[in-house]
Amino acid sequence: MSGLRERKKAETRAALSWAAIRLTVVRGFDNVLVEDIAQAVGVSPRTFNNYFSSKAEAIAFRHLDRSRRVAEALRRRPADEPLWSALIAATLTRFAPGPEVAESPPSPHTEWVEGLAVMLAEPALQGEMLRAGAIAEADLAAAVAERTGTDPDRDLYPHLVAASVTAAVNAAIRHYLRADPPVSMQRLLPDALAQLAAGLPAPTPR
Repeated sequence: MSGLRERKKAETRAALSWAAIRLTVVRGFDNVLVEDIAQAVGVSPRTFNNYFSSKAEAIAFRHLDRSRRVAEALRRRPADEPLWSALIAATLTRFAPGPEVAESPPSPHTEWVEGLAVMLAEPALQGEMLRAGAIAEADLAAAVAERTGTDPDRDLYPHLVAASVTAAVNAAIRHYLRADPPVSMQRLLPDALAQLAAGLPAPTPR
């Protein structure tokens, strides 16, 4: 029962975070209330407050949760798998859309991208996003250290790897927001990670 309860809590937290993002993208940060987010998920505002202290924290949670799950997935990859193969597989698995997205799909692409760009530029959100990114990067560095036999308190390597993966993910997201014609994250993220794993060779001139 405790396992089922924890799974239900995780599903509710993910649904609240996704609802906060979806509503903010459509309406704008200042036009979304906690009550709106709770209603979208079918829970009370009090339930929202049991999970998050603010709209910004709810929005940033999705990025934090998916990023931290990369570290968890990396720890479960086969021990003899090359590091970058394991990192790519772990990252792609955890950044796949969850059931909450299927239940409440985003707006059409152009509207979604425009609203997402506005949301990410919101000053009230940027601090939470930076905090979430720092926590997730530290978790990934610890997982890389375990896998490579390095010490996260003493060695640069695990932090360099974690920072590189974070940078690749962020670069893919930014390219997704500006690409014309549109390019899906399902294509951009594997490409970014593969280029990073290959050592970022210079592109072939067009």
